[in-house]
Amino acid sequence: MWPRIGGLRALALGTPGELRARLNTLVLAGVKTATAGLLNEYADEGEELEHVGERLALVDDADALVAVVQVTGIEVTRFAEVPWDFARAEGEGDRSIEEWRAGHAAYWARVGTPVTDDSEIACVRFRLVSAGAGGIATGDLGT
Repeated sequence: MWPRIGGLRALALGTPGELRARLNTLVLAGVKTATAGLLNEYADEGEELEHVGERLALVDDADALVAVVQVTGIEVTRFAEVPWDFARAEGEGDRSIEEWRAGHAAYWARVGTPVTDDSEIACVRFRLVSAGAGGIATGDLGT
């Protein structure tokens, strides 16, 4: 199971270190409004898919709360069919869907879960609800 903070499931983007810090910064800046995950990771972790309206605790390398995001959309699709508008919403600077696919395939291969065109991807869209002293400090974790 994924960690919980204040009853919210944790959203740990990328891998710990520089990548997670960069992705969290993109979320805080409002640039990153989506993230992709492998559907089989949910099963491996005993987790259900996110649902629209669910709030997630964005965490850093120490699983400390960075921000709260709210899910605005969820779709499962084949890796080869992830749409460009979703890839662009990930906000990671890819200039085309081909570049997005190459980067994500390389990432998942590096972490030991290579993908094929048929791999099922959970495409999660979200919006930033609260960050920093405003909101988090006042307990804005409610679902």
